[in-house]
Amino acid sequence: MELRIIEEPLELAIIGFGATAAANDYVQTALRLSGKMWPVLKENNIANEGKNIWVYAAQNFVFAGVLPMGEQTSDLLERYKVHLGRYAYCKHVGSYQQIGQTGAAMRSELLAKGLTVIAPYIEIYGHWTKDESKLETELIMAL
Repeated sequence: MELRIIEEPLELAIIGFGATAAANDYVQTALRLSGKMWPVLKENNIANEGKNIWVYAAQNFVFAGVLPMGEQTSDLLERYKVHLGRYAYCKHVGSYQQIGQTGAAMRSELLAKGLTVIAPYIEIYGHWTKDESKLETELIMAL
């Protein structure tokens, strides 16, 4: 795992859907929101970068969205902005089932360096491939 500390601001203006994770079930909430979002994108021909972006924010709030291409958006989708001044970045390559392990390793390494992880935590899922060993997911933790 290659962990980088990024000192440059990161801004994401995404569209999709958000909700509070019931019973702290963040993954199922994000999956449900993504499943609700993709048909709206396709049926309305909303151009986007094609990558799921899951934001786990404070107070159990989860947002599942995409980056729209250009200024294109829709009133059918919610807008959500993320601004990070400093964050940790790691690219997970492999099965989605192992993302949690990579995230835990990131947290441990950051804590060992004396850094404090704060909300939000972001996962950006790369384009799908059947070969799970080639799946890429970017993990971003606010510091």
